[in-house]
Amino acid sequence: MSDFNFNQYNQFQHSQQQGQNLLAAGWRPLNRDFDWNYFLHLVQNDGDELNRRMMGAVSTITDSLGRSYQAWWSNVINLCSSYTRGELDQVWNYLTPEPPCPDHHYIDSLSVETPMRQVVSRSSIPIDYALNRLQETAIRKMLEILGRPDLITQNYLDRWFYFPPDRFDQWERLDVVSTVYAYWSSHDAWLQIDYVDRGRRYWTLMAKNMAPLIQKATYGLAVMLSGYQNRVGQIHAQFSTRDFPEEIQAFSDAVQQTVMTQDRLAVLVHGDPGTGKTAWTQAIAKEILVPLGYVIFILDHDAVENFVPPAYLERICLIINEADNLAQDRSTEIAQASNKTEHILSLLDGTLYQSVVSVGNFELEQKLVVLMTCNTTERLDPAMLRKGRVDLICEFQHRFV
Repeated sequence: MSDFNFNQYNQFQHSQQQGQNLLAAGWRPLNRDFDWNYFLHLVQNDGDELNRRMMGAVSTITDSLGRSYQAWWSNVINLCSSYTRGELDQVWNYLTPEPPCPDHHYIDSLSVETPMRQVVSRSSIPIDYALNRLQETAIRKMLEILGRPDLITQNYLDRWFYFPPDRFDQWERLDVVSTVYAYWSSHDAWLQIDYVDRGRRYWTLMAKNMAPLIQKATYGLAVMLSGYQNRVGQIHAQFSTRDFPEEIQAFSDAVQQTVMTQDRLAVLVHGDPGTGKTAWTQAIAKEILVPLGYVIFILDHDAVENFVPPAYLERICLIINEADNLAQDRSTEIAQASNKTEHILSLLDGTLYQSVVSVGNFELEQKLVVLMTCNTTERLDPAMLRKGRVDLICEFQHRFV
């Protein structure tokens, strides 16, 4: 046997084994039903091809049954051979509509490769890893919200299989050897799972309107982007806004009122170390912004320089501590050595924030709240305090911690 034929034989054996594994894992062959409306559509729009296919099917059957040099029972066996059956299956697949598949024209879609792998190097802060973890978390939570799908199918070697929905348990336990499709009719949502390698899969969730699902899935989430300690979790606040002095409580009320009336808000609090600035931003985030559906991002020095707000989130809050060490006066030599000041300014005035278009092409009117702390405003770039960039400013004067 030549190497070419041997390789073909091995591939055939492997394919057969994979098909048997699918059946053993609970998948069932999906039979394609004849549809008169679809057949009439072919007659009207693809008559020549339909005639060619039908004549080919008749020729195949005639050739299988009309071999005079073989016994009649041998011709019947030949009709059931894999070659003849394959030829007839191609005609049947042409005559019948394909099983439902995702509509890739859906505007809203999120994709992620899972399980996540973190690549850490000395020259880069793994911001992408944290943002992908957030996206993976959102997709997983949306799948929990969607619950059991109405339809689960998989195409392998030109054969369609389906998995009985009542036997579905977990996505990780579902055998995926090529591409799996799942559909939820109540939300008009699709999930496409592509096999990558060694248990890795690529998930794509699609829907006509995914915003309500994303809001539910990301409720209460917070992302810390700080060096190599990036993580996705929930915001923690050690103190309440009512634990602060009365003037700070009044300022908190003003922040809350402004959040309700503006789509973009920048707040700057300054004061000596120990006056509770960082604790106040955490309290505002937990008590005011999280209940309104804001996803919280806590950015350190390196993250500020490389961060782009995810466009699929409708409401975003950025907490930037020690802003006087980031948005420094650009007339100084230190500030000229980096572009952190320009990046923060672009976040505040919306030039960067409004120009972001995600892979899923989400068309959302995003709301952005930026909470910044600093010890002194003297080192800040003058453009930071210009009207239209920072909306509310407050000085913390009382020792809090």
